[in-house]
Amino acid sequence: MRGISAKSLADVLAEVDTSVGSDASALGDELFGVVGALDSAPALRRVLTDPSTEAEAKGSLAAKVFGDKVSGATLKVLDTAVKGRWSSARDLADGLETAGVTAHVIAADTAGKLDELESELFDFFQVVVGDSELRQVITDRTVPVAPKSALVGTLLDGKASISVAALAKQAIAARKGSFEKTIAAFTKLAATRRKRLLAEVRVAYDLGADEKQRIAAALATKYGCEVHINTIVDPSVVGGISVSVGDEVIDGTVSSRLEDARRRIAG
Repeated sequence: MRGISAKSLADVLAEVDTSVGSDASALGDELFGVVGALDSAPALRRVLTDPSTEAEAKGSLAAKVFGDKVSGATLKVLDTAVKGRWSSARDLADGLETAGVTAHVIAADTAGKLDELESELFDFFQVVVGDSELRQVITDRTVPVAPKSALVGTLLDGKASISVAALAKQAIAARKGSFEKTIAAFTKLAATRRKRLLAEVRVAYDLGADEKQRIAAALATKYGCEVHINTIVDPSVVGGISVSVGDEVIDGTVSSRLEDARRRIAG
C-alpha cells in the first residue's frame, strides 16, 4: 500500500501489537471474519472509508455492526482501521487482512514456532502446486471459498499448527492476487517479523541440515541479514543450485549451464 493507506495500515499493525493479548490466533481469526464480512458488503466498506464521515461516527458504526460478534481486542483494531484514511474502500479490508496475518505470525513467534510457520506454509504451497487436480480446485475462482476452506482443513488436520491452517484457508480466497502470490505475501510477512529475507533454493536432491546452514550463512553474508531457506527438490536441475531472493536469481545449476552452451553453439 502507498500514500494515506500505508500510514493507516501502519497504525492498524501498531494496534495489533498493542491489543494482541494472550490469544493472538483468535484475534487473527476474528479479523479474517471481519474481512469476509466487509468483502460481502461493499456499501458498508464505502461508508466506513468515506472521508466526509466523521471518524467517531465510523467507529460507532463498526462497533454496532461487529460489537456482538468479536472480542474487545478485535474491536480496537477495527476502530483504528475505520478511523484511518484509505485510498480506496478495498484498502480497508486488505489492511485488516494483513492485520489478521500479522496476529497469526505473532502467535507463532510468541510460541517460538515462527520457523515452523514459514516452513509449513511453504510445504502446503508445494503440495498444492505439485498436484494438478488439487491446484485446479484451489485456484478455481468459480468454486466457492467455503468448500475449498473445508478441503484445506481436511488436508492440514493434525499436520500443521492452528495458525498455519488459518493462513492457508485465508490464502485460498486469493483476495489480492493469485493463490501463489498470496501465500508468498503471507510468508514474507512472517519473515519480516524476524527481519530476515526468504530464499527459494532449487536443487536436484534434498539438502542436509549442514548444507542448508552453509547456504544460509553465505546468503546472510551477501545480503547483510538473516536468511530463511525454503528448498525445492527438482531433478531437472541435474546438479548445482539455483537461489531466488526476491527478484534476484542466482542460477548455478548444471541444466542452466548446458542450456547456455546450447545457445552459444547454435549461434
